[in-house]
Amino acid sequence: MRARTSRPVATPAHVDPPRTAAVRPPGGRDQDPLPGGPPAAGDTPRHVINATSVLVHPGLGRAVLSGSARHAVAVASGCTDLEYDLHNGQRGRRGRETVAALLAAVPTAAAAYVVNSNPAALVLAATVLAPGRELVISRRELYEIRDGFRLPELLTSTGARLCPVGTADGAVLEDYRQAVWSGTGCVLTLVPGRSATGCVLTLVPGRSATDVPADRPDVAALAGLHVPVIADISSGLLRPEPALPGEPDAETALRQGATLVTASGDKLLGGPQTGLLLGDRAVIEQVRRHPLARAMQADKLALAALRATVAHGGTPTLAAVRAAPDDLRARGESLVGALRAGGVAAELVESHVTVLSGASTRLHSFAVAVDQRLAGRLRAGDPAVVGDLRDGHLLLDLRSVPAGNDTDLVVAVLAAASRP
Repeated sequence: MRARTSRPVATPAHVDPPRTAAVRPPGGRDQDPLPGGPPAAGDTPRHVINATSVLVHPGLGRAVLSGSARHAVAVASGCTDLEYDLHNGQRGRRGRETVAALLAAVPTAAAAYVVNSNPAALVLAATVLAPGRELVISRRELYEIRDGFRLPELLTSTGARLCPVGTADGAVLEDYRQAVWSGTGCVLTLVPGRSATGCVLTLVPGRSATDVPADRPDVAALAGLHVPVIADISSGLLRPEPALPGEPDAETALRQGATLVTASGDKLLGGPQTGLLLGDRAVIEQVRRHPLARAMQADKLALAALRATVAHGGTPTLAAVRAAPDDLRARGESLVGALRAGGVAAELVESHVTVLSGASTRLHSFAVAVDQRLAGRLRAGDPAVVGDLRDGHLLLDLRSVPAGNDTDLVVAVLAAASRP
């Protein structure tokens, strides 16, 4: 497919932003510009339109924050009542409003706590439940992901002694039952086929880690072993989602008997990077009071964004998950028409997206296919656009692109096609 460049896109002339005047003290040197001025080029992250086939892309910052979450971050960037009770003028508990929003969203949870990431949540859970004791886990779930990160090393750093059960193909309930004894601190079970960071577990050559054995015990079966159970659902769904019937959620895991549920805030929940712990009140209080909790606490911006995300919903992530294929097709036809009118060869093709990187959940979608030679130019643009290279084409998947970015996407492609 060849992109024509005979109709260059007219772009507005670049206008440098106004600079804040420097202040020269009497007889002194120039001072730095007053705070609040615009950042210099290169001082901020690049804005990227995710048009890949991975809806929540780990390399692109995962979830896109909702409007209410962005507003909350703007407010929290100044002084707030982070640890101050405005009613009585006394010190307040950090993140109390965020915790209240989580408990309202997951009624089965007796308590909740928020840290800076899901691995941090796992570390705290294991530190509290299995210090110097055995932590039972399926061998299938002892994974290694990018940059050499290994779950076994993370867990043993807490002082827990790992007790792997089963084989690389998985473990059955009897494997767990034989491993549990008086020296067992807890059982850890991960979402089938997915790690605590949302990455696929690929431990068996020639076999997909998402091919979960039919006899894999669920949380209810493990809870029957009468030891604490940590259920890592990772994806961050708080309640069942009809559009994702196979995706575990916190409410269901707790109803099945999990002592603690750990999850990420920046995946399907659609919020900022955070780690969530929900479940037993006494265990959560031990987590909250542990010295490590201070080192892993979520910052004020993340707490504000998470509270708004949970309380108001309406995230771009869930909007993308729930988008009807017919609506995606209509958007695609409109985009293809606009690109062809601008002299760019384009066509609409059917596609599928995965919700999380490597995850088994796939959703029907539509993508705009353009010449693959535009890929580098689109990555260099502002905003940058990232898609998938396939069969000589660059595919721009519309389920991953919020509908409000369609015009920006068209402008970006036309501008890229106009450059040599």
